[in-house]
Amino acid sequence: MSRLMIFLISSICIAAFAGQGLHCAVSAAASLPQPVRVEAGAISGIPTTDAAVTSFKGIPYAAPPVGELRWKPPLAPAKWQGVLHADRFAASCMQNIAEERKPWTYEFMAHGETSEDCLFLNVWTPAKSPNERLPVLVWLHGGGYTEGSASVPAYDGENLARKGIVVVTINYRLGFFGYLAYPELSRESPYGASGNYGLLDQIAALQWVAKNIAAFGGDPTRVTVAGQSAGAGSVHFVTISPLAKGLFQRAIAESGSAAWKSPEVARSPMAMKKLADAEQDGVRFAEERGAHSLKELRAMTWKQLNILNPQRMVPVQDGWVLPQGFAETFAAGKQNDVPFLTGCNADEGGAEPHPTITLEQFRKQAHDRFAGLADDLLGLYPAATDAQAAEAQNAAARDYERASMYFWAQDRQKTSRSKTFTYYWDHPLPGPDKERYGAFHTSEVPYVFDSLKMSDRPWGADDRAIANRMTSYWANFAANGDPNGKGLHPWPAFNADRAITMELGDRPGPIPVAEKPELDFLRKHFGR
Repeated sequence: MSRLMIFLISSICIAAFAGQGLHCAVSAAASLPQPVRVEAGAISGIPTTDAAVTSFKGIPYAAPPVGELRWKPPLAPAKWQGVLHADRFAASCMQNIAEERKPWTYEFMAHGETSEDCLFLNVWTPAKSPNERLPVLVWLHGGGYTEGSASVPAYDGENLARKGIVVVTINYRLGFFGYLAYPELSRESPYGASGNYGLLDQIAALQWVAKNIAAFGGDPTRVTVAGQSAGAGSVHFVTISPLAKGLFQRAIAESGSAAWKSPEVARSPMAMKKLADAEQDGVRFAEERGAHSLKELRAMTWKQLNILNPQRMVPVQDGWVLPQGFAETFAAGKQNDVPFLTGCNADEGGAEPHPTITLEQFRKQAHDRFAGLADDLLGLYPAATDAQAAEAQNAAARDYERASMYFWAQDRQKTSRSKTFTYYWDHPLPGPDKERYGAFHTSEVPYVFDSLKMSDRPWGADDRAIANRMTSYWANFAANGDPNGKGLHPWPAFNADRAITMELGDRPGPIPVAEKPELDFLRKHFGR
C-alpha cells in the first residue's frame, strides 16, 4: 500500500468519524492482509485496540452438532460463499449462565447467548503476513466441563498476541451435550465408544488449526495446547489420546496436575469414568427425563433435556479417544510426549486466606483423609487452637498440592524425553475481596493473558509488571518449549532429584515443594 493511499484512507476515516458515519482503523502494513482464506471460505477480521493485532471472532471449526449430529463426533463445517465477517463472538455452548459467583467476578464468566450450535473459535494474530510462521497457543477454557466459553473476558488474546504469538480460543460441548455416554451411542459408533464429544471437539479444533492457522501467520508445527482447570484436565486428556497425535508440540495445564494414583484425582480435572459406568449414568440421565431410547433423546429440545444435571460429567475411558488411563499410557510410553508447563495456586485445593476450620474439624479431617498416617500429619502441622488449626490446614493443603504435582512430574519423566516446568502462583488479585480470596483458583489467568483491562479492579504497577512477566514466560514456552528468556528470573526445569518448583507472583524464583519432613510424610501417603 502506497503512502498516498494510506493518507487518503486515513483522511476518509477521520472525516467520517467526525461525522459519526463510520468507525474504522487503519494500520497500513501493520496488520494481516484480508480477507484470509481457510478451507471453508474467506474471512475478514477487525483490528483490536492495538491496530498491530487483528482479531477474528466466531469462526466455525465444525458443523453444528444438532439434530442427528447431537452426540456425534464433529464434522467439518460447510463451505460458505463470499466473505465471513468474523467481527463478534458466536454463541457459547449450552450451560447455565451466571453473571457472578465470587470469587469469580464478571471477567471470569461466560456471557450472552448459548446454543447447541456453538463450535466456533477465535483468533488474535500480530502477523503482518501469512508467511511469518509465528508460534500458536490454543486455549481450552475451564468450567468443570459444564460451564465456560472461548469469549470469557479474561481470555482476551490481544496482549498475549502482542508478545509474538497467534492466540486461539475455542468453544467445546459441555455437560451432557459434551460427555453423555449411552449404550445406543456406543453401539452406533464404529469404535464402540461414547461420551467424549467435548474432547473430540477440542481435537477437531486442533485439526482445524493444523490445516488453517498458516493463513493467519501461525506455524502449525509450533502449537501449544493450553488450559486452566477443566481446560487443564483436557490438556492432560489430549496428551494421552492417540487421536491428538502430532497436533500440538507443547502443553500448558494451569491448576490441573495431580499424581495419577492419588485419591484426589477422582475429584480433580483429570477425573474420568469407565465406559460401562458412564453408560449406566447415561441411562439414568435419560430415564429421569422420560426417554427410553436414543431417538427420543435426540428428539427432545434442550429445555426438555434440562441442563440442570446433578450427575458429574467428565471424560470417559472409552477405548477409542482415551484407550487407557494416565498411568498405563505413560508406563507404555504411548503419550504425546511434548514439553509440559503446569502449576497450582496458593488458595485452592483446600487452602484459603482465612479458613474457618476448627481444631476439632481439622483433626477429624486428618483422620478421614490420612487414616493411619493422621498422627504423623498432626505432628508435622501442630495445632492447639482454632486459629492454629486454620494455619495448619493451609500449610498442609499447600504442601499437598505442590507435592502431588511434583509426584505427577516424577512419574511423567520416567518415559518422557521432553522437559517439564512447574510453578506455584501466589499473587492475590487486587480489589475489595483481596484479603478474603487471595490467589484463588483461576486468579492467574488475567496475568497469563495480560487481560487486566477486561475488569475494573484497581490494578497497580506491580500487577502490570507481573502480567508482562507472565505473558513473556508463556510466549517463550509457546515459541521454544522453554519459558526462560532475556530479562526474566531463571525458571529451572523439573529435576526428580531436586524437589523445587517456581514461585510466580510477587517474588519469582525457585522454592521447595515442601520441607523435607513434610515431603517425606507425603511420600508415604502417595505410596512413593
